[in-house]
Amino acid sequence: MQYYQVVLLRSSAPVLTYSYAEELQIGIIVSVPLKSTQKEAVVVKQVEKPEFETEEIISISDRCYTSWQMDIAKFISEYYFSSFSEAISLFLPYRVGVNLCVRPLGYEEDYTALLSQGQTHRSSPTLSSAQQKAYEQLLKKDRALLFGVTGAGKTEIFISLMAKMLEEGKTSVFLMPEISLSPQMEKRLKVYFGDAVAMWHSKITKKKKAQILEGIEEGRIRIIAGARSALFTPLPDLGLIIVDEEHDDSYKAMTRPRYHARDVAVLMGQKLGAKVLLASATPSATSFHKYDVVKLDKAYVQAKKKYRFVSGDTINAPIIYALREHYEEGGQSLLFLPTRGNFKYLYCQSCGKTHTCPYCSVGMALHRKRRHMKCHYCNYTEAIRDTCVHCGHTPLTSERMGTQEAMEVISEAIEGIKIEQFDRDSITTANKLVKALKRFESGESHLLLGTQMLSKGHDYPGITLSVIMGLDHIMGMADYRARERAVSLLFQIAGRSGRAKEAEVLIQTADPSQYEPYLGDYENFLKDELLFLEIAEYPPFVSLARILIAHKDEAKASKITLDTVTKLKQFEDIQIVGHGKAPVERIANKYRFTILLRSKNRVPLLKALHSVDDRNVEIDMDPVEFS
Repeated sequence: MQYYQVVLLRSSAPVLTYSYAEELQIGIIVSVPLKSTQKEAVVVKQVEKPEFETEEIISISDRCYTSWQMDIAKFISEYYFSSFSEAISLFLPYRVGVNLCVRPLGYEEDYTALLSQGQTHRSSPTLSSAQQKAYEQLLKKDRALLFGVTGAGKTEIFISLMAKMLEEGKTSVFLMPEISLSPQMEKRLKVYFGDAVAMWHSKITKKKKAQILEGIEEGRIRIIAGARSALFTPLPDLGLIIVDEEHDDSYKAMTRPRYHARDVAVLMGQKLGAKVLLASATPSATSFHKYDVVKLDKAYVQAKKKYRFVSGDTINAPIIYALREHYEEGGQSLLFLPTRGNFKYLYCQSCGKTHTCPYCSVGMALHRKRRHMKCHYCNYTEAIRDTCVHCGHTPLTSERMGTQEAMEVISEAIEGIKIEQFDRDSITTANKLVKALKRFESGESHLLLGTQMLSKGHDYPGITLSVIMGLDHIMGMADYRARERAVSLLFQIAGRSGRAKEAEVLIQTADPSQYEPYLGDYENFLKDELLFLEIAEYPPFVSLARILIAHKDEAKASKITLDTVTKLKQFEDIQIVGHGKAPVERIANKYRFTILLRSKNRVPLLKALHSVDDRNVEIDMDPVEFS
């Protein structure tokens, strides 16, 4: 009889020991008895016969995790402070006897047959001299940052690199920050790679995912493109990982394991000997500082772009005038708002208090179209209120314009304009996304109006006007990267216009001097920002960690915070930047406190953090969210 330690998948249970009559491969997925149920588990280690009685493994599956998947999962669990089970469950296992568990014979021959059947294509895009130069530079580098202005033709370089991988019998992963990129990108990739490419993200069905996995196993699918989960698909012979829009915060998971897909991609590339290419028109200061930079500093089509600043904090006469002018001239426009929904919050003009969620210390967002108010933290929903619960005053009023009200204001002011609402409240499925983009692409709608989704790399040559609202709100956030976020967003939204014809960019702000020096030169901004970050001691010059404490008893949460601070003070080479109540003090009826740490060296910081052991504590390494 053999004895094995196993970890239950998608569970917080400790490592368990079971027996089996035969020798098992480390990484194999098995079924084990646990009380009155059966659970899936992964074999992590063979051990000597223990002193206690063990139960026997029930059955062996045909799925396994490879040694490199196990190694990276171990890193994720230790660096990002999750259980090994949570980390390994990110990965999709390989089938035993297929792909990397046991490499099938004749794989290259099978792929050659696919090429000859026309199921994929060898052709690559024709590159300009600037693109060709960048492509050749990238071929010589294992890790690099492609810093290309919007419209410079980064996608053609991506496609050329993926085609190169196919010629060498290797596979590629192409990461995008949002599924909003998928329909356009899928269309472009299919032109060159046909059925050899598949899209992977949270919106595709379980059946479709099974079909894609079957295609990978049979060698038909050689390129996976999608959101951060695409990184963990079981591709064999991985030769290239592209992280497009690498600056985007959606690559950082906000629940355990709180990994950053960009950084895990770099680690995976090192582990597998695969090239890793980060790319953005507005790269993060961290990546610009850390990696070799290859530049594309001119747009493929040179179109004049005029910037204009307007005052105010709502849709006012200058904005309406510009939208009407471009609409009447047959152009398309884009308008960015920093929030979704209708009005953001309701507040009382008498006592000044905001109507808040009864379980969280945040305002309830008003969704007038759906006739309810919703807490975006715990999802508590209630009917729209008109009377203040604190003082009884009627009516409640609202602050900050959202997408729904903006649509109403513009529709009333500009007769005949057709508006496409583009936010998470309206684009809830992949099908709705495809239809909305198709309507705008065909010219059926004239204005794309939405939130952060608008900045995600959409390419429509008909846009002649970009209107950017709310930058001052972003600039004023309690976040050391607030300036970077605001300026990056300006460049991203502005980059949606002027792709093929002259365009105008309207920037609403009370302080144009924050943005004016950098218009047209993001590299200049990055250099200034890095000087600030170095003096202020923030990443990439130090490492940050955020400790989150949550408990239903406020006094208990406060005590855990103070006890943790006392323990951390015993460690050298780390600095406690601050501690106290979280910006959102209560979520889901739990009181929240935070501790922010930094260190010039990751090793002592990780050592200190691993000393913190409390089930009410969660650790966010390399945090990107502070509010």
